[in-house]
Amino acid sequence: MRTSRKIAVVAHRRKTLGGGLDELRRLITDEGVDDLIWYEVPKSRKAPKQVRKALKAGIDLLIVWGGDGMVQRTLDALAGTKGGAKVPVGIIPAGTANLLATNLGIPHDLAQAVRIAFHGRLRRLDLGVLNGEHFAVMAGIGFDGAMIQDADGRLKERMGKLAYVWTGLRHLDDPAPRAKIKVDGTRWFSDEASCVLVGNVGMVTGGITAFDDARPDDGWLDVGVATARGATQWARTMGQMAVGRSEDSPYVRMTRARRIDVRLAEPLRYELDGGAREAARRIRIDVAPAAVKICVPDEEPDER
Repeated sequence: MRTSRKIAVVAHRRKTLGGGLDELRRLITDEGVDDLIWYEVPKSRKAPKQVRKALKAGIDLLIVWGGDGMVQRTLDALAGTKGGAKVPVGIIPAGTANLLATNLGIPHDLAQAVRIAFHGRLRRLDLGVLNGEHFAVMAGIGFDGAMIQDADGRLKERMGKLAYVWTGLRHLDDPAPRAKIKVDGTRWFSDEASCVLVGNVGMVTGGITAFDDARPDDGWLDVGVATARGATQWARTMGQMAVGRSEDSPYVRMTRARRIDVRLAEPLRYELDGGAREAARRIRIDVAPAAVKICVPDEEPDER
């Protein structure tokens, strides 16, 4: 058992799980902490300021309550602040997809997630860095970015995971601009691309295993380019992901790198861990090895 005397909670107040934030407070105080610092934010983009305040207070453990967007903003603030990499993070998966928590084996159960935060093992994780901003799960450009942009906000709150299916169907026939991609300085791809995906873990949006062999602590990022167009080709691509290995699809090309440079013929929106960002034509992605320390279950999840 770790000794955690000074605890900070950064919570998205609009997210729910189990008995809610009142129950979270009770479960934390049951652990016998000496000092509990509590921050609530209305939007995930408000989290970094509170994370930095918590770090200045000299905490032993940071607990983040929310979805992937909330976790991404929190880890970005930690990795970008001196001393942030030393503070363990406990994730309470109170969002829609909870992809990082799922990939790490953290259950969608409030009491179990709190127990892991206090008594689980600590695991060093890599992060990706896209144009200076850290992400833990994935970065998606093109089809994926447009899908996330449309699903974000009220639609996702109303429909949950189905929002991604609904918006994805609307973008099956989107144009595929030409993309030039370098991996670790070497030209790797130059053609029309419907989607460019960079993953730190295997499972991505919609519960699909896009990167079969990805590990978030191997010092590498997995890169995939999809050239599928229209419902038929996308159906074949998704079907291959569901029953086999992604790279076996004729519309997918995959590799692994520490740095990825993407140059697009026209600006496209992109997303980080399910959060939409403004369109860009030039994108650089680097790996930040062992950038954060996460509380995970004692047993490794089946990462397939």
